[in-house]
Amino acid sequence: MSLDLISSILGIAVFAGTSLTYATIGEAITERSGILNLGVEGMMIMGAVTGFAAAFHTGSLMIGVLAAMGIGALLALLHAFVTITLRADQIVSGLAITLAGTGLASFLGERLGPDHGALVGLQGPRFRDVVIPGLSSLPVVGEALFAQDLVVYSMYLFIPLVWFYIYRTSPGQQLRAMGESPATVEAMGIPVLRYRYIYTMVGGALAGLGGAHLSLAYTPGWSENLTGGRGWIAVALVIFASWRPARAFVGALLFGGVNAVQFRLQASGTTISANLLNMAPYIMTILVLVLVSSASSLRSRLGAPAALGVPYSREERT
Repeated sequence: MSLDLISSILGIAVFAGTSLTYATIGEAITERSGILNLGVEGMMIMGAVTGFAAAFHTGSLMIGVLAAMGIGALLALLHAFVTITLRADQIVSGLAITLAGTGLASFLGERLGPDHGALVGLQGPRFRDVVIPGLSSLPVVGEALFAQDLVVYSMYLFIPLVWFYIYRTSPGQQLRAMGESPATVEAMGIPVLRYRYIYTMVGGALAGLGGAHLSLAYTPGWSENLTGGRGWIAVALVIFASWRPARAFVGALLFGGVNAVQFRLQASGTTISANLLNMAPYIMTILVLVLVSSASSLRSRLGAPAALGVPYSREERT
């Protein structure tokens, strides 16, 4: 395998894995606080359609990104109200948001175009690659890592910042404790319910950002099923990543790498069925999850938050 081919696959892997990285880290943050959110797919696809529509009508990519993050946070707020305040089942609420988000995105995609027409087939502003002089000339990794768009570059900074927040700051320690023993955190004078609202909305905003990257950079434009199940992949990658931001990036790269290889195979005119190749990234994700779950040395390190998915109220403190 030539160095140019390796560089090309790595570049596509990073590009394809960006939306997944944001969504996975957002879900990991939400789950760290003790809230399970299965509505990531709905939030991502709503972020994709809202982000593209806003950018198309305003001509501003920043407004598109903010709109996508806003709709993701709004849907997450709904999930938080239903599960934290009303104490409804978190799985049911998340599934409902995914179903509603998918249907609403399809409806909006037919109504948010010019003169209330469809968005399908329209071309709007998109994120362009920004080549960093010097770094982009590095062998193998240069063009792969440093000839990307601004959302990808933001991801490079975002991952270490989230890691630092979770593992090196007092609020980060409280976040981890919140997912393990919310009653203990509440006893320290920290309003658990309020912070669960905040972290759930942060996770939703990041899912919306992941959706915006799909419609404004990865596959510019809008089409139904644009996310292609990436929200579900993000939920699975949280387990693979053991709720850690750096591992979330590795998992997203793995998905993106398999995506890149199957695109290359299709372009080379392989006789393998295109449908089978399209399934490859999802099959790979399932295999990795099975491996992580079955290997005893890895299983012992997983350690999901003890209070994940468990409703909490102040009256239940012990």
